[in-house]
Amino acid sequence: MSNLVFAAPPASTPRHAELRKEVRSFLESALAGMSPAQRASSWFNFDADFSRQLGARGWIGMTWPKQYGGSERSAHDRYIVVEELLAAGAPVGAHWIADRQSGPLLLRFGSEQQRQTILPRIVRGECYFCIGMSEPDSGSDLAAVRTRAEPVNGGGYRVNGAKVWTTFAHVANYMILFCRTDDRSDDRHKGFSQFLVDLSTPGITVRPILDMGGRHHFNEVVFQDVFLEEGALIGERGDGWSQVTSELALERSGPERFLSSYVLLTELVRALGPNPDERAAIAIGRLTSHLIVLRRLSRSVAGMLESGGAPGLQAALVKDVGNSLEQELPEIARLLSSVEPDSGSADPFVSTLAETILQAPIYSLRGGAREVLRGIIARGLDVR
Repeated sequence: MSNLVFAAPPASTPRHAELRKEVRSFLESALAGMSPAQRASSWFNFDADFSRQLGARGWIGMTWPKQYGGSERSAHDRYIVVEELLAAGAPVGAHWIADRQSGPLLLRFGSEQQRQTILPRIVRGECYFCIGMSEPDSGSDLAAVRTRAEPVNGGGYRVNGAKVWTTFAHVANYMILFCRTDDRSDDRHKGFSQFLVDLSTPGITVRPILDMGGRHHFNEVVFQDVFLEEGALIGERGDGWSQVTSELALERSGPERFLSSYVLLTELVRALGPNPDERAAIAIGRLTSHLIVLRRLSRSVAGMLESGGAPGLQAALVKDVGNSLEQELPEIARLLSSVEPDSGSADPFVSTLAETILQAPIYSLRGGAREVLRGIIARGLDVR
C-alpha cells in the first residue's frame, strides 16, 4: 500500500473564498432560467454562449501561461471554479474537454504552432474538442486500438479506423486522436501516437449514437483515408502511450467524477424537508460524508498535478470510488421517496430523479470503465 499516497490538498485562503463567492454570484444570474432537471446534465449540456461568457471572465484555461491567453492562476483556483460550476449544474459541455485535458495536453506536448493556433481560442470559449480514444471492440483498453496512421511519402499520415462513444464529435472543432503509427511489438504499449485532427478534414464521417433518452451526445467517428499533415502530430511519434496516460490523470481526478449526480442530492434534501425521518437522515449523512472524503482526495490530486506529479493511480481510485457514489445516489433517492421518476413532471425532484437515472449508467464508462480502472489500481498496489 506504500504506492498509494495522497498529499495534503492545497490550503484555502480568503482570496479563494472571494473567488468562490464571485462564481456563485455569476451562476445565480446565469442559470436563473434552468430547471434542476436541466442542470442535472451539467457537462453534457453544450452551450457555446455560456462557455464564451466564462472565457470573458478568465475562467477557462485559468492555469495556462498568459502568452497563450491564460491567467496563470493556480490549480486550486481552477478547482474552485470547476467545483462551483458542477455543483450548480452549469452547461459546461462546449469547452469542458478542451479546458480539462486537450488544452493541457497541447501545452505540455504540442508544438509551438499548435499552441499559438489553438490555446487562445480555447481560452475565449470558442474552440471545442472531443476525445478520440475508445474504439469498437476495444472499449477502454487503449492498447487494443486498431485505428492506424500510416506515414505518407513526402510527409504526413493517412488515417483509417473508427472511434466510438465520442462525446460532442458532431459539434466539436477538433479531436485529439490516439492511434497506432508503428507495428506491434512485445510491449503492447509501444507504437502509438497522438494527433490534432481538424474534424472538417475530408474523409471523416460522424455518426450519431443516441442515449436511452433519445438524445445525441455520443458518436461514432470513422476515418477513411484521412490525410493529416506532419504538423498534426502531437509530441514525438511513438510517445502516444505516455502522453495519453498523463492526459487520463487529468480526465479521471476532477470533481466531475463525484458531482455528476449532485443536483439530485440537493433536490432530495429539499424534498425530504427540514425534519427527515431517521432512515433518511442516516442516508443523507452517509452520502455527505462520502462526498467530503472524495472532495479531499480529488483536491489532493489537483495539488499533485500542479506540483508536477503524475498521480495516475490516485486519479483512477478517485474516479472508481466517485462513480460508485454517483450511481448509488439515484437508487438511494428512490428508496427514500414514494414517487415515480418522470422526466415531464413539474416537481423538480421527480424530474431530476428521472434525468439522473437515465444518465447514471454512463458515469462508470466515460473516462475508463470500472474494470480497467481496478486493474490499474491493482497493478499500482502490486497486487496484480
